[in-house]
Amino acid sequence: NAAAAATIALTRNACYKPIADTVWILDRRGGLPRSANRSRNKGREAGVVDHRGKTGMRLATMHLSAIDIAVVCCYFLFVFVLAQWVSREKGGHKKDAKDYFLASRALPWWAIGTSLIAANISAEQLIGMSGSGYAIGIAIASYEWMAALTLLIVGVFFLPVFLKNEIYTMPEFLKRRYGPNIQFVMAILWLLMYVFVNLTSILWLGSTAFSTVTGISQETSLIILATFCGAYALYGGLKAIALTDVVQVTMLVLGGLVILFIAMTHLSGDFSFLGAVHGFQTLLHQVPDDHFHMILHPDNPYYKDLPGLSVILGGMWVANLSYWGFNQYIIQRGLAAKSVHEAQKGIVLAAFLKLLIPLLVVVPGIAAVLIAPGIKNDQAYPTLMTLLPPGLLGIVFAALIAAIIASLGSKVNSIATIFTMDVFKTFHKNASGKTLVVTGRLTAIVSLVIAVLVAKPLIGGFDQAFQFIQDFSGFFTPGICVIFLLGLFWKRATEAGALVGAIGSVAISAVCYMGAKIAGIGAVAAHPALASALTYASNVPFLNRMGYTFLACLALAVVASLMQKPKPENVTVDVSNVDYSTSAAFKIASGAIIAILIALYATWW
Repeated sequence: NAAAAATIALTRNACYKPIADTVWILDRRGGLPRSANRSRNKGREAGVVDHRGKTGMRLATMHLSAIDIAVVCCYFLFVFVLAQWVSREKGGHKKDAKDYFLASRALPWWAIGTSLIAANISAEQLIGMSGSGYAIGIAIASYEWMAALTLLIVGVFFLPVFLKNEIYTMPEFLKRRYGPNIQFVMAILWLLMYVFVNLTSILWLGSTAFSTVTGISQETSLIILATFCGAYALYGGLKAIALTDVVQVTMLVLGGLVILFIAMTHLSGDFSFLGAVHGFQTLLHQVPDDHFHMILHPDNPYYKDLPGLSVILGGMWVANLSYWGFNQYIIQRGLAAKSVHEAQKGIVLAAFLKLLIPLLVVVPGIAAVLIAPGIKNDQAYPTLMTLLPPGLLGIVFAALIAAIIASLGSKVNSIATIFTMDVFKTFHKNASGKTLVVTGRLTAIVSLVIAVLVAKPLIGGFDQAFQFIQDFSGFFTPGICVIFLLGLFWKRATEAGALVGAIGSVAISAVCYMGAKIAGIGAVAAHPALASALTYASNVPFLNRMGYTFLACLALAVVASLMQKPKPENVTVDVSNVDYSTSAAFKIASGAIIAILIALYATWW
């Protein structure tokens, strides 16, 4: 599962396997995963029957060789040293809030672009997306490819407003646009979701991967990952995280290329570049036809997860705009830019990387359909890792760790930023810069400790409760999109409208989510039309439901705003005199991204 509170990463749960099913561990005793297909010859302990009907590939347990361990240790050491080096003070200067939380508002475009991707991609998303490629096919790539287009919109229409007004956090924007009440409510909500859903799931599922490959207990793995995250990220803040994310994304891309190459050459039997090309041709011709269609038909078993045209015209826009435009741990990189144009260059880099991600993650998952048919979806990526020789396994494992650490660092920093600037500073208005930095560091430490302590009881012990919490947090996504869009582009929007939109989003989503159960209640069942409507609502594909909820909340917020007299004194953010111009280079790059998207969808419609 992708982990991001009240965002697209949370609403992806319908596509990715539930938490309970993501313990995709290969049997550590050796041999096959328990669910894998055995040889057709039951008298032999062979491997999974591959696309050629052969049984020569045995899915052995992953084992790190000395060179693999050396690669991983070098990664840990390099990232730690780099983080300390970029975090050093110059000329006796002491960090203030702007330095710590927004990297002195001096991030270059290349750091912004790579850090956006590093914050977005975590280990459980790599596993989940590859598994979805195995089950659904290339259609799951819509999340990545439509995100590229969403990023361009964020760069043109959202970031100029945020940067002009020198916004630190998303709750701060709500305060300056609507009033203090909604700021505090949303800050507390985001903190709860970030700590108890996002940070906890990243740690738990990341430690699952770490424990599987290394053989170290999961509890110890939790502590190792949390400790390393704190060691490299706490002192330097966002600057340390963003600049080391260049390394993290490099490892992600390198690891993805290795997995892709190994998967394609395994299909062709030729370990060369041409062999990889031939392997991809084999994949196109031999994989089930529905695995290379972007738009699913209603008779597809996964249509409810990716409901046809809704991925390009419907609810996915609501989810993507909320995630990429109004999500603190994503947008914080843009808020730390040197300028709007620097931020827009970073946005373009991130958009191009989003076009690349499915090639590195989804396509190998599709290849696993031929390489290892019959395994559980989320075993696709770790199954491919068993094909790697010593050295390359170390690179891919380091890439997996990079995904975990980068997401942890980003999440912890955003938690510290929101708590310090939107909660602590509310009660300590005259706090010094030093006090704010210390508060941020302590908040980061506390959040990591909480996540380590509750990860096993919350996810390992009560996975159904945790799944409900994730689903519940997704109820806020349409409302978040409504209140920010109205705040940015409609002067008449009021705090009452914003609150009604947010509350309405939760209420409508909850009724739809539990519609079938509500319909079974005696008093409701006595009214067949109402019961039928509730049952129908609960069966609407979640992306469509998100779109309908957004429209309903938009109407409610507009009506509530018109019923309340505007309070100009509450509005201290300038949304009128904003320069939305872009450079020629941005226009050209955006055109190229749109052209590539058109070509991809036209090829695999």
